[in-house]
Amino acid sequence: MLRTVIIGPDARQAQQLEKALSALANELTVSRTLLAYPDEGELIRTLRTHAPEVIFLSFEKSDFALKVVERVWQEVEGVQFVAYHRDCDATTLREIMRAGVRELVAEPFELSALVESLRNVKTLVEQKPPTYSSKGRIYSFLPAKAGSGATTMALNLSAALSRVSNTRVLLSDLDLSSGILRFLLKIRNEHAIMEVLDHMHELDENMWQQLVTTVAKLDVLHSGPLNPNVRVEPSQIHDVAQFWLRNYDVVCVDLSGNLERYSLEILRDSQQVFLVCTPEVPSLHLTREKLAFLKTLELDSRVAIVLNRVSKQSLLTPQQVQDVLGVPVMHSFINDYQVVNTATRAGEFVDPKSKLGMQFAELAGSLLNKPRVETPSKRKFLEFLSSPTQALVGTRSAPSSR
Repeated sequence: MLRTVIIGPDARQAQQLEKALSALANELTVSRTLLAYPDEGELIRTLRTHAPEVIFLSFEKSDFALKVVERVWQEVEGVQFVAYHRDCDATTLREIMRAGVRELVAEPFELSALVESLRNVKTLVEQKPPTYSSKGRIYSFLPAKAGSGATTMALNLSAALSRVSNTRVLLSDLDLSSGILRFLLKIRNEHAIMEVLDHMHELDENMWQQLVTTVAKLDVLHSGPLNPNVRVEPSQIHDVAQFWLRNYDVVCVDLSGNLERYSLEILRDSQQVFLVCTPEVPSLHLTREKLAFLKTLELDSRVAIVLNRVSKQSLLTPQQVQDVLGVPVMHSFINDYQVVNTATRAGEFVDPKSKLGMQFAELAGSLLNKPRVETPSKRKFLEFLSSPTQALVGTRSAPSSR
């Protein structure tokens, strides 16, 4: 189904066109109608929000229309235009051809003419689909086991990233079985991720601002109430991920750890996957299991181990954890129950001036200094898993603080 946008200053004409296109609802969806030629800012926002494949553009004011065509093609390749006008005279045809637009439909927008134009542009879209550049990157947080602290990581790293100047950050809770971001931040907004998925084809910037909750400088989208019957298709997650990437510099996604099909889709769209574990035997065992599974999906080059709740009382040091796992630990975080508990009771982020808060700031800074797309090293670190690692039998784990 083609995603389309209508742009034209004549409300009556645009409404007539939209009504005519409704007869082709199985072929296209009209995501938005702009009743004026947009300025550059609104045009870019419309492209990033709706990612249209076809734009119906009024040539009633050809100078304005030509500017729209030129700016769209500067922003994204492959978008097709269908010009529309009151009539189809020679002057209009010359203006449209000058713009490089191949299709024209004129009032009263007969169905046969619309079908013919759509057939032609659909062929071009299939030959060369529009390529929308993604300005953002996605970081996924995957717990090795329940209670590893992945949600705390996602929440506070997102907050640290949002404090960096000119960095727009979204935190989304995709743990649809037991997501707790709403509770941790005391969010009262009832809108949740399922509403985004249900309204993806009609989503615009105004609706989006109603769905998210802004906490300090961070946009948050929670998972909503517990619903065991919820079903999410991977294609839905992919579509919303592309929307996020067009509109945010960084997106942090909190996952359940159950490796649902939709979770695997977001992992494939992620710049990096933070696999969060603790220095305890059950957690390390499941870390190895998930590492091996992610390797079968060829996601190993994106995985980074984050070791949480490290203390002097831990029976295994970060170096020993690396020896056990056979892979590097990217970052370690101290166990500061008091700071985390204080933040939870207040519905806030951890104190950025605390040692734990400064660790999040350090990691945030290092992530933003990395290129958006990284080249994997020649030797993928999960290849170490192909050789036997030191057995964990006989090792006792220290109790974790909650």
